[in-house]
Amino acid sequence: VQLQASGGGLVQAGGSLRLSCAASGSIGSVATMRWYRQAPGKQRELVARITSGGNTNYADSVKGRFTISRDNAKNTVYLQANSLRPEDTGVYYCNADVMEYSSRRYADYWGQGTQVTVSS
Repeated sequence: VQLQASGGGLVQAGGSLRLSCAASGSIGSVATMRWYRQAPGKQRELVARITSGGNTNYADSVKGRFTISRDNAKNTVYLQANSLRPEDTGVYYCNADVMEYSSRRYADYWGQGTQVTVSS
């Protein structure tokens, strides 16, 4: 199983980006999918998560500005980031709980990260 993230880039404050992360491989089921971010010199933090049923949670710092969504048929999670601020700068990682066809347990998988830079 692999997670491939894309969509990062350089944007001015107030702008928007849409991140995508697709899971591929021998996938039986995908449960909760998440976006984390890590700013320079800081710990990785949870930005948003979405269950297979579509329930969502957000960090207080992004509520009202970011929206997480998913396409279960494509095993893909999205993060629409609006009204971006310089403090949103960091590497964004996707994460998912995935059960492979050959397994009866969910395992934790990470994407490679995509850089988001917001200029002031």
